Amino acid sequence: MIGSFIDIGIQSRMNKIFQKDGKTLMLAIDHPYFQGPTHGLRNMTKTISTLAPYCDCLMTTRGAVRHNIVNELLGKVPIMLRVSGGNSILYDDLSNEKLTVSIKEAIRMDAAGVAVSVYIGAPDRHIQTQTIMNLSNMINEAEEYGIPVLAVTAVGKELVRDLRYLSLASRICQDIGARIIKTYYCEEFDKLVECVSPTPVVVAGGKKISTEDALKLAYNSIQAGAKGVDMGRNFFQNENPVGMIKAVRGIVHDGLNVNEALDVYNETKSEPLP
Repeated sequence: MIGSFIDIGIQSRMNKIFQKDGKTLMLAIDHPYFQGPTHGLRNMTKTISTLAPYCDCLMTTRGAVRHNIVNELLGKVPIMLRVSGGNSILYDDLSNEKLTVSIKEAIRMDAAGVAVSVYIGAPDRHIQTQTIMNLSNMINEAEEYGIPVLAVTAVGKELVRDLRYLSLASRICQDIGARIIKTYYCEEFDKLVECVSPTPVVVAGGKKISTEDALKLAYNSIQAGAKGVDMGRNFFQNENPVGMIKAVRGIVHDGLNVNEALDVYNETKSEPLP
């Protein structure tokens, strides 16, 4: 009997993250946990207030939820709460992460889900094991309360983001028990989606690229079977951030192609974010 209620809770939260069409547009603004006040996120309150109305789910941190989400948005935009961390850009290797937020804290913050980074192929194999156990431990706790866990297949500088590697990392995350997998786009991405089906895959936006290239990334991902995209820098560092998030939303939910999305982008005008 208890198990049925847990399943209902997880499904209810998944329905908040993914819309009726089964897809999601996530806004990633969790970068300061290791990058500090990066461009576009120096004024977190303004960035969230400007872009959150156009996303389905906000990928963010405990501090941002506490201090930067205005009351008008609380409870209206589902929160995917980052719960792993422990290093900074002061060091070349970012893989040495541990859990930084408890499941009870995530519940208090009304999180729809929690996100944990996993470093498959980390330079130190003990770190790989540590981050896999971070994911496992959080899943063990989150499942008790009906909260889905999103696994982020984080990568190091030396790793090749190809189908073989990303499929390996994604499948490990699925087998550990992740309800959602966030990974990078690669050639033959449909094969990665197939190897972890039916677990939904969300594609990471990655570093800042040109507007057209970011729209192509979103389009190719959805066409290959991804259930959504989670973009950050390609939104809040774009010179027309509202136009960009509306254009990608059109690709994810309205079936727009790249040229149609570019039209949406050009028809929308907004100021750069600080």
